[in-house]
Amino acid sequence: MCIGVAPPPKAPWPHPFIAREGWPFLALAFLAAVTTTWFAGWLWAIPVWLGAFFAARFFRDPARYAPQGDGLVLSPTDGRVVAVEESDDPWLNRRALKISVFMNVFNAQSNRSPVDGEVKGRWHTPGKFADTMPAKASGNIQRNALWFQTRAGQDIICVQVAGQIARRILCYVEPGHQLNRGERYGFIRFGSRFDVYLPLGARPRVALGDKVSASSDVLAQL
Repeated sequence: MCIGVAPPPKAPWPHPFIAREGWPFLALAFLAAVTTTWFAGWLWAIPVWLGAFFAARFFRDPARYAPQGDGLVLSPTDGRVVAVEESDDPWLNRRALKISVFMNVFNAQSNRSPVDGEVKGRWHTPGKFADTMPAKASGNIQRNALWFQTRAGQDIICVQVAGQIARRILCYVEPGHQLNRGERYGFIRFGSRFDVYLPLGARPRVALGDKVSASSDVLAQL
């Protein structure tokens, strides 16, 4: 069971409940549902309305409270923890604690900053769309990596990894951006994986199989 920190009575509401990336899809889905209902009736329209409901659920972007505390590294995404291990960090050429979170199509897909700090670097690696489970994932999968440096000078790498269904990795920040923990910076369409590389001295606060929520759950403590 992942360890969380109790939120205050009311969470902030920094953006609409439906992610802006979903507005065109949602508009088309509901237009198709209304049109089918009008011309073909409710019986034929039921599957279309279910598709519209799924689109609304997929593109949800709920407000989340970011726990406060020294050295906390929050989950950048919703999903299930599939790796907690020592690994090579190919972006900063170091040994690191790697925590991987697998996202399916039923998870909220917004990506949020795990720490307060500055974006020091960004790398986009073109590649294939393939199975992103750690046991099967290869090194030529499309990915986008961000290098965060905390205000205490500690380096964290967050990697958006494209999957078999994911066809679009969106990242809205560049080197020089200052982000607060829990602040939204990207989106992955239709499920994927997120890798977080931490200094070896970091203490994991999650275990394999734990379900985590972006901004709300703590992955590790520096």
